Amino acid sequence: MESIGNLWLYLIFFGIVGVMLIIDFMGFKQHQDRPVPIKQAAWWSAAWVTVSLLFAGGLWFYLQQNAGITVANQKTLEFITGYLLEKSLAIDNVFVWLMIFSAFAIPPALQRQVLLYGVLGAIVLRTIFIFIGAWMVQEFSWVLYIFGAFLVYTGFKFLKGQEEDANIEDMKLLQWLRRHLPITPTLQGNKFFIRQAGKLWVTPLFIVLILVEFSDVIFAVDSIPAIFAVTSDPFIVLSANLMAILGLRAMFFLLAGAAVKMHYLPYGLGIILLFIGFKMLMLDFFHVPIWLSLGFIAIVLSITAYLSLRHQQQNSASN
Repeated sequence: MESIGNLWLYLIFFGIVGVMLIIDFMGFKQHQDRPVPIKQAAWWSAAWVTVSLLFAGGLWFYLQQNAGITVANQKTLEFITGYLLEKSLAIDNVFVWLMIFSAFAIPPALQRQVLLYGVLGAIVLRTIFIFIGAWMVQEFSWVLYIFGAFLVYTGFKFLKGQEEDANIEDMKLLQWLRRHLPITPTLQGNKFFIRQAGKLWVTPLFIVLILVEFSDVIFAVDSIPAIFAVTSDPFIVLSANLMAILGLRAMFFLLAGAAVKMHYLPYGLGIILLFIGFKMLMLDFFHVPIWLSLGFIAIVLSITAYLSLRHQQQNSASN
């Protein structure tokens, strides 16, 4: 499979990821005892988007110097489209995290800790999934049609409002964990494990971490096939995916105060997944230009945001 990625490009990229993780960790150390203000979360979210755009600019400059202007324009547009797609799909993941934290009454300080480990785990797991997916696409090109059919199916589920089970207690994983692990009845500070009377116990905080990681795996099943409809270049898929993930903590704290305003988000995501799915299924008959995919995703998200804000304003006025 052709890719712009080489050893040095991967090393530079993962170096950037490491620096961003450190900045992310240090940036939210303030005000550990109370929720992150929406204004602060908004500034951090804007900062991560800016970093991603700067990375896109650096990638374009590197490719323009080493591969020519045509390749630079194509790959940079693929990165931006993939990034926007992954960012939009990650929003629904954030809402599931909100539901998990609410169900277990996790305080703000511990939410930061869980999300830090959650993002680290997501980076490792998605890197593995992406390279497996790239290998599958290379060895079995027909798998793209399976991806496309699955995205169409998932898109219809979003439009029907069936994208996830709204009751945490009904999760099969949570029921299994409660049957097979010794869990303390209450939180034990920031500890994941404690030893009492010579027996090792797991705390509810560890259960929350497992659920957060599991939810990301579930959403990766949607998002990773979706980005392969944009590009089959493993480096672009990986960099767009991880850049979107790195801003998830800031996005979480931002949307924690604005979740009720995103009424039409599932419908927008459903339309996007249907578009991407049908695009995959039509690969042999019609090629959708990258700029058209980018424009479609941006327009759908803009309309979704506008309708959601309008819906919120109408509800506020009626109350």
